[in-house]
Amino acid sequence: MTLSFEAALQAFAPELPLAVGLSGGADSTALLLACARRWPGQVRALHVHHGLQAAADGFERHCAALCESLQVPLTVQRVDARGLPGQSPEDAARQARYQAFDAVVQASKAQAAIKSVAIAQHADDQAETLLLALSRGAGVAGLAAMPGRWHRAGVVWHRPLLRVAGADVRRWLLAQGVGWVEDPTNSDERYTRNRIRAQLLPVLDATFPAFRDTFSRSASHAAEASELLHELAVLDLAQVGLPPTLQALQALSPARQANVLRHWLRQTHHTTPTAAQMAELLGQIEACSTRGHQIRIKVGRGWVVRCGATLDWRDLPAADGADSPRPPPK
Repeated sequence: MTLSFEAALQAFAPELPLAVGLSGGADSTALLLACARRWPGQVRALHVHHGLQAAADGFERHCAALCESLQVPLTVQRVDARGLPGQSPEDAARQARYQAFDAVVQASKAQAAIKSVAIAQHADDQAETLLLALSRGAGVAGLAAMPGRWHRAGVVWHRPLLRVAGADVRRWLLAQGVGWVEDPTNSDERYTRNRIRAQLLPVLDATFPAFRDTFSRSASHAAEASELLHELAVLDLAQVGLPPTLQALQALSPARQANVLRHWLRQTHHTTPTAAQMAELLGQIEACSTRGHQIRIKVGRGWVVRCGATLDWRDLPAADGADSPRPPPK
């Protein structure tokens, strides 16, 4: 059920000291203000200067002035958030932001160690994330959207506003008489998330007024299913071995084969196969009934290959192209 901003903050009980991610926008400004009032002297702010637009210096100045007025320590991390070829700008900025947060958390351990980090995504952000996952044909891990609580870099991370509508966050902040900065890119509809926010969410609000609650429930169900699949994959990987043996894989249903293979590739080799790559791999495993049957399928930045009785992984040599790679070593 959607909560008011005040109710969500009342239910928020992080271990202190707490760091709040502060962009300078309305959501993070409201979260920092509420936390600083509730736990004076126990809150600090983290601002990441992405260096991607001229307005970034203004964001930093706003954050510095806000933190000075609240008597909250501010740490600014400057990062290079330019993406790699083929990487979306949003993903590159997100990864750079989390790496910067991790660095601050680790540095704090020499003094008063940060125990918790809070970031200000709300119910509208959760709905946008779920719609993006659906548009990409994501599985249950993607449909789980954003968790409200998780562990990273030795601390507990929180999204205390995930059940609060974005409009309610801004109403609360306006009532406090505190200003914020608007990121110009938030209105740029070249970005899919911005088109969802500008075009889809108003229609959903008019057609399904409770969509924030129902989307949140669906994401929770997907998160539970994803956790169960993870637990099953761990059990199955212990049975099929590391690297996986073909005979043990063939004893599993195709769905369990796909689940344990995704887990193996993600956890051990940091890559995820596409649906087409997984379908090809499962077909090759099913057809693999003779000693001479070879398996060599490109997945992500490398190859899944047959090595005797097992599957194995080979990194793609740097000189190889994606379309005409050399065969991996046997």
